[in-house]
Amino acid sequence: MAKELELKYGCNPNQKPSRIFMTEGELPIEVLNGKPGYINFLDALNSWQLVKELKEATGLPAAASFKHVSPAGAAVGLPLTDVLRKIYFTGDQPLSALACAYARARGADRMSSYGDFIALSDVCDADTANLIHKEVSDGVIAPGYTDEALEILKSKRKGTYNIIQIDPNYVPAPVEHKQVYGVTFEQGRNALKIDGEMLQNIVTEKKDLPKEAKIDLVISLITLKYTQSNSVCYAKGGQVIGVGAGQQSRIHCTRLAGNKADVWYLRQHKKALELPFKEKIRRADRDNTIDVYLSDDYMDVLADGAWEQFFTEKPVPLTREEKRAWLDTMTGVSLGSDAFFPFGDNIERAHKSGVAYIAQPGGSIRDDNVIDTCNKYGIVMAFTGIRLFHH
Repeated sequence: MAKELELKYGCNPNQKPSRIFMTEGELPIEVLNGKPGYINFLDALNSWQLVKELKEATGLPAAASFKHVSPAGAAVGLPLTDVLRKIYFTGDQPLSALACAYARARGADRMSSYGDFIALSDVCDADTANLIHKEVSDGVIAPGYTDEALEILKSKRKGTYNIIQIDPNYVPAPVEHKQVYGVTFEQGRNALKIDGEMLQNIVTEKKDLPKEAKIDLVISLITLKYTQSNSVCYAKGGQVIGVGAGQQSRIHCTRLAGNKADVWYLRQHKKALELPFKEKIRRADRDNTIDVYLSDDYMDVLADGAWEQFFTEKPVPLTREEKRAWLDTMTGVSLGSDAFFPFGDNIERAHKSGVAYIAQPGGSIRDDNVIDTCNKYGIVMAFTGIRLFHH
């Protein structure tokens, strides 16, 4: 491993010179293929820490899909149902636990994951590599690769796909530094351990927090730890289903993440599952078209024969009433917030997306209002006492 790596440029082509380096020791990474850039490495290092923590917290293989230094999706390796296999487009291929984790992470928000950077908690196997090979992605970071997986990944993007191997035993320094316009900032690294013990202070009338909900809340909180703030994360069934990142207002985080969670669930509606796509349609076009179909202005966007380039016949619209009826069947969703909810409106919005369990720091002067709103809907809420801002 090297002490430094020169990069083509920084965040933008005009930002030169650019490099990553260690002031002491060697870099904990090795580039096995391709030429990762500045943003690639930011995504790789943040996403690796996320999946490493998910694996430590749950004992399950984990994966993340990162875009612009925030996760579009993250998940652990629970088996996929037939419906999830269909909406994640895995086909009938065998799926290891790690491959299931990746399919879930990529499937949370397929539009946002277009051109993502992938992190895997375990050695990448052929099952996972075959799924990655089908998707538009910038690169992957993992603690290792089987020979077969490495061969599959090296054939991606005409041999230029970015493949990074990281030392799984690497522990970042306890004190972090970064420069902002010539001024050096220093802080202790956020080494906070997130697990089910953090969820003991339940402040609502309803107290029952099932094991599955605890896992989902832990997934949402660990995801938030590596998401640009403000941020809110919805999770269900061992995976993220909606992230609202980098918003200035908490309610905008909740709405953004909730809208993504709604789309994730609406994709499982019978009409969406049976869309009559033409053969050999590009994966990105298919994903974008599904989102258009599920939008309220579908009829306007695909009017005047525009649908003909995607479908063999014009799909029957999914009405607002049908959408609402379907979304009303989405239950048992968990929600984490990186800082306290200042108003009950966040709970009102979360309730519309089936949220039944919430973890947030607490500490607002309006905590009583937030708790009362949870009680109105029978939502279980735990105060963690810990803020998870990430910048």
